Amino acid sequence: MDPRTLSPQFAVSPQITPQDIPALKAQGYRAIIANRPDGEGADQPTFAEIEAAAHAAGMQARYIPISGGMVGDDDVEAFRSALRAVPGPVLAYCRSGTRSATLWSLAQADDMPLPQILAATSTAGYDLSGVVRRIANGGRTPVARPDATHDVVIVGAGAAGISVAASLLSRKPGLDIAIIDPADVHYYQPGWTLVGAGVFTADQTAKDLASLIPSGVTLIKGAVAAFEPASNAVILEGCRVVGYERLVVCPGLKLDWARIPGLVETLGQNGVTSNYRYDLAPYTWKLVQAMRRGRAIFTQPPMPIKCAGAPQKAMYLSGDAWHRAGVLKDIDIQFMNAGGVLFGVKDYVPALMNYVRKYDATLNFFHNLVRIDGPARTAWFDVAAPDTPVRRVEVAFDMIHVTPPQTAPDFIRVSPLADAAGWVDVDQATLRHKTHDNIWSLGDVMNAPNAKTAAAARIQAPVVAENIAADIDGRPACAQYNGYGSCPLTVERGKIVLAEFGYGGKLLPSFPKALIDGTRPSRAAWLLKERILPPVYWRGMLRGHEWMAKPNNTSAP
Repeated sequence: MDPRTLSPQFAVSPQITPQDIPALKAQGYRAIIANRPDGEGADQPTFAEIEAAAHAAGMQARYIPISGGMVGDDDVEAFRSALRAVPGPVLAYCRSGTRSATLWSLAQADDMPLPQILAATSTAGYDLSGVVRRIANGGRTPVARPDATHDVVIVGAGAAGISVAASLLSRKPGLDIAIIDPADVHYYQPGWTLVGAGVFTADQTAKDLASLIPSGVTLIKGAVAAFEPASNAVILEGCRVVGYERLVVCPGLKLDWARIPGLVETLGQNGVTSNYRYDLAPYTWKLVQAMRRGRAIFTQPPMPIKCAGAPQKAMYLSGDAWHRAGVLKDIDIQFMNAGGVLFGVKDYVPALMNYVRKYDATLNFFHNLVRIDGPARTAWFDVAAPDTPVRRVEVAFDMIHVTPPQTAPDFIRVSPLADAAGWVDVDQATLRHKTHDNIWSLGDVMNAPNAKTAAAARIQAPVVAENIAADIDGRPACAQYNGYGSCPLTVERGKIVLAEFGYGGKLLPSFPKALIDGTRPSRAAWLLKERILPPVYWRGMLRGHEWMAKPNNTSAP
């Protein structure tokens, strides 16, 4: 007997015996569903024996046999009806548990998101990739053929997706490209730090998504539910199927606000804010302007996160505003970092530490936000310093800027494209999938060890476009990504420490040191961030103009 939980009210198991029933009863199960036909195995007890033992234990039992693993639509409806009729928790069994897990997945299809279903069954040890389309289709057998097929399908219409589409078209005019995304608005997310500092307004960072899609590219409004790389297909919610010759995956990250108990309920009020959300960045500036004394907390969760410098950027710009207002001496700035260093590339740390001292900020390393009570203005952190037991500390605040935990989206983490940690598994030089030769990935969702920034996507997009074009022509991959990322660390209004680096923390400056020395605060770098980079983004990157981003073509390793 090996019960495997799929939900609080349901578990599956390989074949059970009448002797197992008392133990199942003791574990809290109140009903049994048998999905294995009688006589399938020589040593298999009959359903009548299981039913008698169940009734003797005061449990209910149902018999829904599935022959040869062929689950029909009528079987799913019978299983769904049985789940509604019997008391839970319920244990269903067959020879290995797979048929029972399949029935449950199809029965839940109308009530539970596909990624959540796949995550539950995968955790229990069952691979249901063969029925993904049926789950997406509400548990019913779908039409096998794709609704549409394109030369290149791009998942995600963020900075990475639009840029790679534009770069591809510049190399292959007339290529049939489709971009899949459910959004209506496209955001210039690097601008949100400056919205939170009163430099930009929020509406300067948003544009209608459809207006940014390159001419000739099809925008498919929809959310991806799953991938079928063996069939060259993407499954959308509602079971629309989009086929492809080549696939690019770049949907960005999931901001997991709900992982911190109490956070969702208090965001945007009670002094709780975040520059990681379009609607909250203006609240950050409102709080900074209003604050004249008290404690301000700035949090940073475990890596990876998008723009790893953004949590401290909020701290520096807030500290600068309080310094200019003459109230800094009355404000206690606390930086709570789940990691052990201020910044991952040591060359930039001395300049940053000068500003930590200027704003009299306290650095608290290994502090991870785990709970928040907005009305009580209290936050709790787990302190996990090396070689010491984890301890929990309670900290009161007047204002708190929260950087949420971040993961790959659910539909990526449970997909056959992901590595063990849930990120799209690519070669870090060519950005081609390690297993599926006609799939590439870029942006925040892939597993190359680079900083997750828009500047990184600006360099990655031409690399992916160049390598897809080479593949179309039958040539080997010739463009390589060096891990470039950029983090303009806004240390005060008017000055930036321009961090530019690649794999292994190697410095990769874009400008002569005499113009911009990235290891020192610079007004020229601020001008770049405030005045030059936004138009480069809107008018260059998203239109396929590879200004300072053309890949160096070399032989692939």
